[in-house]
Amino acid sequence: MLNTRENFMRLMRCEMPEYVSTYNIRWGLKRPSCYTSMRNPDNTGKDYFGIEWVIENSAIQAVLPKPGDFVLRDIRKWRDVVKTPDFSGLDWEAMAKKDKEDWDPTTPYGGTTAPGGQGFFQVHMALMGFSEGLLSCFEEPDEVKALMEYLCDWSIDNAKRFIQYYKPDLAMYADDIAHERATFVSLEMFRDLYAPYWKRYTDVFLDAGIPVVHHDCGYLEEFVDDFVEIGFTAWDPVQVSNDAAAIKGKYGNKLALCMGLMPPDSWRKSEPTEEEVRAYVKANLDKMAPGGGYAVMIGAPPPAADAAQGLDPIAQRGMWMWDEFEKLKFSYYE
Repeated sequence: MLNTRENFMRLMRCEMPEYVSTYNIRWGLKRPSCYTSMRNPDNTGKDYFGIEWVIENSAIQAVLPKPGDFVLRDIRKWRDVVKTPDFSGLDWEAMAKKDKEDWDPTTPYGGTTAPGGQGFFQVHMALMGFSEGLLSCFEEPDEVKALMEYLCDWSIDNAKRFIQYYKPDLAMYADDIAHERATFVSLEMFRDLYAPYWKRYTDVFLDAGIPVVHHDCGYLEEFVDDFVEIGFTAWDPVQVSNDAAAIKGKYGNKLALCMGLMPPDSWRKSEPTEEEVRAYVKANLDKMAPGGGYAVMIGAPPPAADAAQGLDPIAQRGMWMWDEFEKLKFSYYE
């Protein structure tokens, strides 16, 4: 039987998996340690651009630029403010060896050298904030392109070293350019200001035979044609606001859709029975698994509880979902 790494990499090569694959976003989030050495262990603190990252919501541990404290106020002055560090003199071979010490070879090794681990759009917004950042797209598009070019050139230089020394299975390009209901920029603006640099960056990996997964959590249906043209062979996480079945019907194995088994709203009002949970998992797999091009973003099973205490309702639900998935994952492919 193929292990998790081998099975998922079939999806990344647009091939049929042996069984329904799982997917974990952390597989693709590896960065050279020089990218994060100035940050705190929880990823807070200032990065090499001077952006201070803080945890705004302790419940979800979201790390965001400090509100109202942006380092770039005028896009025309980005050359005076934005300075990328020179990592060319580092011992990349030794860094890669150390960074990969805790890698589990049964899972894919993937990474990114985009600035700070985010894509070019997110860095643009982190530098300026959404208000000023989006206004600059209208007011000074040529300056935005110049900044994107600068960030892209630097990311590509490091990507070549990452490929040589880290030898990743896959690359990730993460750039959240949408929210739940809409994209932050129009398709026309995306194609003008950002897509060319997404393409230049991903081509470095594609030319080396390394497939690229795109992380973008939001409503992005109108951008999917461009995703495929850029060369992404997987997209995570496909949020429920997108018509995943229609996207899969159009692209098949060309774009693996990595999705969570999102509980229905009815489960918020009352705890489902075991039969309802298992039926829900099966319905999801029956809809999306046939034909390949699909991976389930599902966590590890909840830890076993003390028999006297039992599991809390959410943990119990997770155990049922995991167990049903494990029972069914071999049912869809020969």
